Amino acid sequence: IHLMESGGGLVQSEGSLRLSCAASGFSFSNRDMSWYREVPGKEREREWIASINQFDDRTDYKKSVSGRFTISRDNALNTMYLQMSRLKPEDTAVYNCNDVLMRINWGQGTQVVVSS
Repeated sequence: IHLMESGGGLVQSEGSLRLSCAASGFSFSNRDMSWYREVPGKEREREWIASINQFDDRTDYKKSVSGRFTISRDNALNTMYLQMSRLKPEDTAVYNCNDVLMRINWGQGTQVVVSS
């Protein structure tokens, strides 16, 4: 069972990034999945960002990212995405994916740095 996040980087404020979460070793299409992040200085607090339903791709977002971030999934590729737009410095964090119950071993995450 493995999760691998990618797509992070350094971007200016108001820029965009697309994160990917590649899943293996479990039935990805049968899991409700989420994106999370760890903010610098708050590494013990993993913050939920967005979720996507396994049945109908219904989505849910943290209020602070709603309207700027879009979560999606491609079950044929066992991959989930997070399209991030209009990024803000406070979005700087390490981003991880997991199922909504956080039952899978955490991957390394992908770092996003937003400069002002």
